[in-house]
Amino acid sequence: MSSQSGNRESWARYGQIQLDRGYLPPVPEQIRWGFWDGVGPGDEVLGPLAGRLVLDIGSGPGHHAVHLARAHGALVDAIELSPTQHERALHRFGDERGVRFVQGDVVDHLSPAAPYEAAYAIGTLAYADPHHLLPALRDGLIAGAPLVFSVLHTNLHDQGPSPAVAPRQEMIRIRDQEPIPVQMWVLTPQLWEDLLVDYGFRVESLDLLHAPEADNPVVVQLIRARRASRT
Repeated sequence: MSSQSGNRESWARYGQIQLDRGYLPPVPEQIRWGFWDGVGPGDEVLGPLAGRLVLDIGSGPGHHAVHLARAHGALVDAIELSPTQHERALHRFGDERGVRFVQGDVVDHLSPAAPYEAAYAIGTLAYADPHHLLPALRDGLIAGAPLVFSVLHTNLHDQGPSPAVAPRQEMIRIRDQEPIPVQMWVLTPQLWEDLLVDYGFRVESLDLLHAPEADNPVVVQLIRARRASRT
């Protein structure tokens, strides 16, 4: 089974658990790029969004897309691979103005889609092979469009990122449930920057977001890039 197929099954399982629980996260007042309130910047890293066509990569239950549409007047296409995660979004936000929920693979979606004026991913971009995803994102964004995303840097077991472009097993953890295995590309900041530059982006900043608790080793990378001018 490919990493993509395995991750689709894992996130479908996760989404079904949350459907069975009836859990839907609240619409936030600010985007939280890591796992903790008050750590790191918020919406401002995306720049002005009013009236702009924005891609939410791995949108899950849709609460971030809805926030950007309501708070900033963005026109958001929320693409989600997991059918159960997509179902969660439709169940609560199916009629939300300014948001279109799409179930499927983001690379397949980008091929015929009109180019986007911004794209973002909150922890989700690392679930796809960057050699497959980044060229599609480059071609699916207008020149100068921001691509802002957060990815895992150091996990709960203090395992840091890899200097090789290869997936490794991580776990989706849910309270009172067995962890769900997934494949993730957990890469060093330098490697992410090299990949982005190779595929037509310029990196503007890369920040490490640390857990607020001294005994929590988890670290998240926040990467701000921009689609380079077309040649």
